[in-house]
Amino acid sequence: MARVGILGGTFNPPHVAHLICASEAAAQLRLDRVLLTPVCVPPHKQPRKDPGAAERLELCRRAAAGDDRLDVCDLEVARGGPSYTVDTLRELRERMPDDDLTFILGGDVAHGLASWREPEVVLELATLAVAERAGAVRGDIAERLREAFGDAGSVEFFDMPRIDISSSEIRRRVAEGRPIRYLVTDAVLERIERSGLYR
Repeated sequence: MARVGILGGTFNPPHVAHLICASEAAAQLRLDRVLLTPVCVPPHKQPRKDPGAAERLELCRRAAAGDDRLDVCDLEVARGGPSYTVDTLRELRERMPDDDLTFILGGDVAHGLASWREPEVVLELATLAVAERAGAVRGDIAERLREAFGDAGSVEFFDMPRIDISSSEIRRRVAEGRPIRYLVTDAVLERIERSGLYR
């Protein structure tokens, strides 16, 4: 039995804050591995300057390369269409029935969990691992989840250093011809430059 974390997102592109989040979750929650799981189509927003799900999947593979704790899950991209967490967790549960699943999300995202598709089922299928960042206080998040779901599900918290890097900032820097080295891994940088992404 393994403890498997799932870090979902658009990853447009994946950057060092994503990797630090995955690394901190793995270390603090004693996860055996963390799956970077890029969405195919985000159900609530249209990604800007999207090079396509297949390209974002490849960028995730490059970002995760070289870290034995990280892997990439292509389930949502292969399935196609809008990506809903509950569908992904159901499929992962079928594929890995003996593993403990931990769904990793930021405190800002955890506040909105009640608006997700079948949030109670999400809590049944996986432990929630909430990254604490500035503006997302543990007590407030725990209280919000209790109000919405009672004692359903299990929630763990882990500390996440404040890193003000976003995919939108990286896309903007690329479009402006500014450097992004050290904000993404060298392999991701090489792919972005060679393929002319985000220009």
